[in-house]
Amino acid sequence: MTEILPIVKRSLVDQALEQLRLRISNGLWVVGQRLPTEPELASELGISRNTVREAMRVLAFCGLIEIRQGDGSYLRAVVDPMDTLKVLSRCSLNQARETRQILEVEAIGLAALRRTDEDLKALHEALDISGRHYHGDLDHYIACDLTFHRRLVEAAHNPTLSELYRYFSSIVGAQLRQTLNITPRRQEVFDLHIELLAAVEQQDPERAKALMRQLINEP
Repeated sequence: MTEILPIVKRSLVDQALEQLRLRISNGLWVVGQRLPTEPELASELGISRNTVREAMRVLAFCGLIEIRQGDGSYLRAVVDPMDTLKVLSRCSLNQARETRQILEVEAIGLAALRRTDEDLKALHEALDISGRHYHGDLDHYIACDLTFHRRLVEAAHNPTLSELYRYFSSIVGAQLRQTLNITPRRQEVFDLHIELLAAVEQQDPERAKALMRQLINEP
């Protein structure tokens, strides 16, 4: 006897979301464009204004649109950040390393050229805190280490790189956790961080990039 699966009924909000996401992905609106008003969308989709309002709130929460009180809604992005995070979370250890080679190595080269005195102060502070927790609780150390690496990327003074790393840092943390759960923490690995900061401070981009490659490839 064939099993009869239950019919899953989707809410009107889910259906509205699907239609709005489809319009975004098909390029009906461009980033920065003011979207149709709630009454216009309600009429177009054949649903109530309340349903449209809830769907728009979800899109705003996802970062796809920006709702400006008294002005309307504007398209902020065409790719859902949550979808990006889902893809990133499925990457392998080797894929994470490859991505770090592309992202962090180039960023550290720029940081060595562009770092400011304020950057160096923040980096020394982050590395000092990281060092105090290097042999302590793993999750606490990883959080400290990610702060140091994030500040290295931010020292490149490229907002696009900083934003990319902000998304990717959760994958870096997962990679570190997976590695350090197997391999004991070694002082020489932490010392690479010290050398790395010294290269940035001395504005030596090639040495900084070489050290970052070595650090990323550490088991």
